[in-house]
Parts: sequence; structure tokens; C-alpha cells
Amino acid sequence: MLCSPTYLFRRNLSAVALSASLLLSKRLSPSSKQTLLSFPQISPVSLVSPSIETGLSRSFLGCFRFDHTMAGQSSKGSIHDFTVKDARGNDVDLSIYKGKVLLIVNVASQCGLTNSNYTELGQLYEKYKDQGLEILAFPCNQFGGQEPGSNEQILEFACTRFKAEYPIFDKVDVNGEKTAPIYKFLKSSKGGLFGDSIKWNFSKFLVNKEGNVVDRYAPTTSPLSIEKDVKKLLA
Repeated sequence: MLCSPTYLFRRNLSAVALSASLLLSKRLSPSSKQTLLSFPQISPVSLVSPSIETGLSRSFLGCFRFDHTMAGQSSKGSIHDFTVKDARGNDVDLSIYKGKVLLIVNVASQCGLTNSNYTELGQLYEKYKDQGLEILAFPCNQFGGQEPGSNEQILEFACTRFKAEYPIFDKVDVNGEKTAPIYKFLKSSKGGLFGDSIKWNFSKFLVNKEGNVVDRYAPTTSPLSIEKDVKKLLA
């Protein structure tokens, strides 16, 4: 194919070899030039061993894939480009959070991490909400079936038991074929230690005022332990 990386590599290498040949021919005497021109024609690529050629081609292909991936990521913009559903089914344009620092969490009501995380999320929100922090909670039932209730039941649980004042959104998938677009963006922006997939309930993403993901935290990372990172972005 004319646009394949291997073709482009061969074409560029041929151009370099041709330029070098012309430069040498200008500096050689007529007799030397004739000797050079009388040599059998050799493809510039044939001067490179198959192993080197393969390695260079792979390097070129790697660069091509890297550029393509980066272009794909940059085209996604920021978290502010997404619209999501709240727990009552209403559309929420996340551009309303421009200028805010966001902590995005996939929550569950029946997890061993539920009490500590909901408690500390509430404490963190109460302390920094007036300075520009927003917590966005997305219920998810993909981990041990620990968020089985309806949106109404989830809202009642979070708001009654933990006095949650931050927004709780529609239940979503964070992994698999039905992954919510916002979570595709979050995971592609900040991969985890063992791959991009969300590992369990209460994984956390920290987003700056411009809507860019700046950090990701494991489910076992307590909300209060990342307070210093939140303060840094609020400053």
C-alpha cells in the first residue's frame, strides 16, 4: 500500500541515498564520476541488512501509531465536553463545572469501602466546596453486585445515611462494552497501575479546573489522603 509505513520508510531512505549520490558526484572528477556511474544499480534499501530494515520499519511504525494515538486522545477534549444523566434521568452538561476542581468516584452502597469513603468524601466536600471542589459520584454495580438498588434507593441511602450534598448521577458501567463515555475518557486519560480498567468500587479521578484528568487513585486510597492534591489544584 502506498501509505504504509514500510513504503514511506523505503521512499524516504531512497531519497536520502539519491541526494547523497548527487552530492558525491559533484565533488568527484570526471573519471571518478564515470567509475561511480558504471557500478551496478543497487537499491538503497538493499544496502541495509534485513534485520536493520525490519527494526527501522518497526520504529517508524511505532512512531506512526504513537502519533495516531495521541491525536485520538487530544480530539476527546476535556471532561467539560460530556453530558451525563443525573439520578433522576435529567441531562447534565458537565461544562457547568468549568473552573471547578472535580473528584469523580464510582460508588457502591454495599461495599466494605462504603462507610469510610462516603464519610470522608462528605468531609472533604464540606471543607472545600466553597473553594471550588465538586465531587461527582457515579453508582456502579459491576463489582460484586454491590450497588443493586435503583437510582432512587441509591439517592436515599447516600443522602440519608451519609448526608451527601454532592451530585449523584445515573448508575453506569465503568468497564466492558457498555462503558459510559465519560469513563472511557477518564481511563484513556489516566491509566491504572495494572491497565486502564477500573479495579473496584471507589476508584477516584482528580480533574483540574480546565477539565483535564491529572491523577487517579486506587479504591483503597482514602479521600482525605488526597486532600493535599485537591488543595494544590484549588490554589
